[in-house]
Amino acid sequence: MAFGVQELRVLRRALALALHPSPASAEDVQDCLRLAESLDEAMREGARLRAFLVADLARYRAALPGTAVGYLALLEETLGTGYRPGPDDLAALRALRGNPVAAALLGRCRTLAEQDVRARLARATARTAAPAVPASRTRLTALPGGLSGALDGAGADSGGESGPDPERKPEKKPAEKPAPPRPAPAPAPADPKPGRPIPTPGEVFPRRRPTPPPTSATPSPRLAVG
Repeated sequence: MAFGVQELRVLRRALALALHPSPASAEDVQDCLRLAESLDEAMREGARLRAFLVADLARYRAALPGTAVGYLALLEETLGTGYRPGPDDLAALRALRGNPVAAALLGRCRTLAEQDVRARLARATARTAAPAVPASRTRLTALPGGLSGALDGAGADSGGESGPDPERKPEKKPAEKPAPPRPAPAPAPADPKPGRPIPTPGEVFPRRRPTPPPTSATPSPRLAVG
């Protein structure tokens, strides 16, 4: 891809603005936009040309060895567009290596193929070697006493294995609180003093005296007959 004088001027101005940000005029902005559009169009045209050449190269390769001259010329042109030779191209060049042009292209294609393979391996290695850093699951908390407090805690944890520290004072146990006194039992209620004697059932429910039978001196009533 070649740039003209006007395109180089716009490109130089764009690079200057990127390195030293400053207010850009409307004309500079329009020139940068036009240059970007021209670059995009050139890249699209290059991709279309490369696709056409690759398809034409496949047709020439399928017709070998009768099309050896045309195939070698087309392969050299296609390599200039960024095409990377594949296994089919290497096999065809090996079959034509008696031709000096084919031998030179075979060495060039081997170098490009090796570079392509190394680049793919480097990308794969970088992708797999990058360790995934897990997100922190716990929040960091400040230790009381700072680093010295952390060291003291570590020594206390390992004290069971290495034995107690003779210079360390034993920790004082908190004084036990006395148990609260139990409440005294409530006194039993005293027997109430009777104000009057309680009546007996015989006094409340006296027995009825039987009615005496009638005596003979009392005349019995007679029924009058009418």
